[in-house]
Amino acid sequence: MMMTNLKKLNNNLKRQKIKRRRSFELEEKETAAEKRKRLYDEFLENTRVALRREGEEEGAEFDEDSLLARRLQAQQLEDSGRRCRYIASRVQNPKTTQGGGFELVVKHRQSVTVAVLSEDDSIVFSASKDGSIRQSHLDHDHDHGGKTEETYYAQQGRAVLALAVTSDGRYLASAGFDRDIHLWDTRTRQHIQAFSGHKGPISCLTFRQGTSELFSGSYDRMVKIWNVEDRSYVTTLFGHQSHVLSIDCLRKERVLTAARDRTMHLWKVPEESQLVFRAPASSLECCCFINNDEILSGSDDGSIEHWSVLRKKPLHIIKNAHSLSTPNTLEVKQIHDLSNDCKGPSACSWVSSVAVCRGSDLAASGAGNGVVRLWEIEKDAKGVQPLFELPLVGYVNSLAFAKSGKFLVAGVGKEHRLGRWGSLPAARNGVAVHPLQLS
Repeated sequence: MMMTNLKKLNNNLKRQKIKRRRSFELEEKETAAEKRKRLYDEFLENTRVALRREGEEEGAEFDEDSLLARRLQAQQLEDSGRRCRYIASRVQNPKTTQGGGFELVVKHRQSVTVAVLSEDDSIVFSASKDGSIRQSHLDHDHDHGGKTEETYYAQQGRAVLALAVTSDGRYLASAGFDRDIHLWDTRTRQHIQAFSGHKGPISCLTFRQGTSELFSGSYDRMVKIWNVEDRSYVTTLFGHQSHVLSIDCLRKERVLTAARDRTMHLWKVPEESQLVFRAPASSLECCCFINNDEILSGSDDGSIEHWSVLRKKPLHIIKNAHSLSTPNTLEVKQIHDLSNDCKGPSACSWVSSVAVCRGSDLAASGAGNGVVRLWEIEKDAKGVQPLFELPLVGYVNSLAFAKSGKFLVAGVGKEHRLGRWGSLPAARNGVAVHPLQLS
């Protein structure tokens, strides 16, 4: 049985490599219009394969064309933010399921600073304080999302703080303390070009969905826009008064940034305008879009804030979201150990990462208090309700949901991604995956 599974796995990997090689050869010759058509055909074929697989699992007959049309329409509504999948209430209590907890699938020598998923959730890219970047293929035949193949990028030398991958999976952008943005080809793992311009360490990167437009945020208080397809710099956005720490973008030409000046900025790029949101916390550590109209952020005072783009102050504030004094899933001895390891317990309770499952009401937050918390975003911006706590020792520096909501990826380490305010010797540096069972 094991030999059969290994043969199947090796055959799948060979097919993936052949497909990537053929795709690379085609892209060398095709025009822009031909490329768009090829990508669209590949997307349709992948969607059809997924529908057939779902139909085989359910054992029911279905009209493939009509189901495909409904799936494409639903996908378009979700991507545009006009439809929400209510899956938070379907998440099963991890204590009662057989999926297990977090499993470390990628190891790094030092703390992982960022982990991002490809558009099809098949690849996780991770970076570390040791300057390494790793690309790992996830095995979706297993519920735990275990690693099946791992490749390495050239060492950057200095700590890498940010990664971003394009929707088509062709380009990977990385940046960190060397102040340059490095562009990589994900198929060959070759370095393409370095973009210079920032005067301080680059802390965050994001691509606009479905495009090659790249946004970067830096300690120099600037947000820059680049076009990686044209290999060109576009413009700079000014407004923050301190280090920019987090950035996010959906399909619209609007980018969200959070900084140590206690503000979030929503930049409307075509209009050349910005909205400023002021937080009661001393520093906003992370932020992300829930949809085009709502935002989630985390602060260094342990709070999580829920915002509307129509108001400049938070709609709801969840205080002590990751307090060391009330983690339900931790034992008293473990709490004591965490408090002793941190230079002041507050360092462990900083909300260092937040994530939202795209187009849904399911969110997650991470800190250094030993748990990742799942949240439900209530309909019509009525509030944020806690769901479950997922035990994970270490500073949770990055979080990413699978688009299906079936697993959660966490970048974890012994230290916070931006400094050494505390250390957790019991933590393991790497990328951990937690399966989520939906009813």
